[in-house]
Amino acid sequence: MSLATKTVAEAAAVPQDHPRRSWAPVFALARFEARDLLRYIPVLATLLLYVGYTAWTLFDSKEGMDAFPALQDADRATQSGPLLFGIALFVCVNRCTLRSRRRGTDRQFDVLVMEPWRRSVAHVLSVVPFAAVTALVVLGEFTREALRPGAVGHGSLAELAVGPLYVLLCGALGVLLARLVPSTFSAPVGVVGLFVLSAFISAGTSDAEWTRWLSPIVGENGGNTVLPSDLVGRPAAWHALYLTGLILLLALCAVLASGGRTLSLKAGAAGALALTLAGAVGQSGGVSPELAAAREQASVAPQRDQSCVKHGGSTYCAFPEWTGRAADWAEVVDRVQSLAGGTAARQPLLVRQRVDARYGLSGDAAIDPLTTPHQVTVDTRWGGNRVPEFAVAVSYVLVAGDESKGSELCDGRVVTTMWLALGGASHPMTSLANVRLDDSVTGSASVLAPTSGLSMTAGQTDVVRELLQRPRGEATATVKQHWSELTAPGVSTAQVARVLGAEVPKGAKDCAQE
Repeated sequence: MSLATKTVAEAAAVPQDHPRRSWAPVFALARFEARDLLRYIPVLATLLLYVGYTAWTLFDSKEGMDAFPALQDADRATQSGPLLFGIALFVCVNRCTLRSRRRGTDRQFDVLVMEPWRRSVAHVLSVVPFAAVTALVVLGEFTREALRPGAVGHGSLAELAVGPLYVLLCGALGVLLARLVPSTFSAPVGVVGLFVLSAFISAGTSDAEWTRWLSPIVGENGGNTVLPSDLVGRPAAWHALYLTGLILLLALCAVLASGGRTLSLKAGAAGALALTLAGAVGQSGGVSPELAAAREQASVAPQRDQSCVKHGGSTYCAFPEWTGRAADWAEVVDRVQSLAGGTAARQPLLVRQRVDARYGLSGDAAIDPLTTPHQVTVDTRWGGNRVPEFAVAVSYVLVAGDESKGSELCDGRVVTTMWLALGGASHPMTSLANVRLDDSVTGSASVLAPTSGLSMTAGQTDVVRELLQRPRGEATATVKQHWSELTAPGVSTAQVARVLGAEVPKGAKDCAQE
């Protein structure tokens, strides 16, 4: 053997101890691959879009209901942001893993110290910095919501972990697919295949609860119900365990497919499989009897879980996480009563927070009106349209006596009720549009409220609109002076218009005249 041949052979020979066991080259390659991933336009574009959009929302002064977030919902809102970013990573990590095959450099790698399975580990680790960036974005997004003055509730660390775990999962899946199907077309076809597979599973199981939780990101279908934190009932901790096990399982399978055959790797894969199965079983348990009983109690007998505070002459009862919002409710009640006349201006009210929790987060069932006099329902949501809707509920309780009679208000008392609800608002006409189902200020429409709403005829709308356009002091004095006439059962819209000095609508009809 010549000296040159011997030198090459010795250089190609890999000692069996230290060099193969050192992890420094693996981490160095992982850093290189992470930097290289930023050169791919899909990764860079989706990362900038994700970070940029989130930063814009952080510095945006939110209004309406967005200014009063429930943190038990805000934690889930962080999960959809990295969706496209994860898909881009899946495709590009797969392409990076196949780089040596595309360029025909596999033979050169055979003479390196690092075995193929260690290179697979490096490709998986290259996604970790992107998961860390995702975690920082999620933390910033949630912290901003938690610092809003109107924030209530408690977030879940397990829910917040879903975004970063999803990014890691996409990276591990991209590496595994490259080792199993070494083709550049495998990643795009894989993306389509995963969506088709999820659709088939969902359709084949009639969208069963356990199949929903097999997806990395699980949203809630249906209503906008905001529940107390202890009634949310999402198996977030089990789902985080399931994702963690799945990430480890995919990563270790990629390593095994690359030639890693050590006993520790096989044992790790078996442990990851056990972890994944444990999480999958735990998250598919459904609603426990204890949670179902707690939801039932919160729905039919909320007073058992609530605490009450007094503001002025009225009492405000709420679930523990919402007790700090009583001052906002009291401000609306005081504003409405300041426009009322007779005993209604001094009538003590009991404002109770109510929610139908029996159907979970996906439910959107209507709340039955209270039949006890002088009690008013307030929703768990606040801000935006919820404020004038609550004002409507307060108004028709002051006018009709209790909530159950609100749907019966179809005579001229509707005009008085709507004046009380909107007359003290900073922008009455805007509030009138916001509280009507079709966002109109003319014609007939349904008026929304936390329980049963009202129905306004075109004539009643005309009178209310004219009343709202008058100077507030003048209209208030007239309403107070003629309070008994304006709130008498059966009073017609035409009579109310004449008493208020408004133009009598032509052909005005209401239930008293039908």
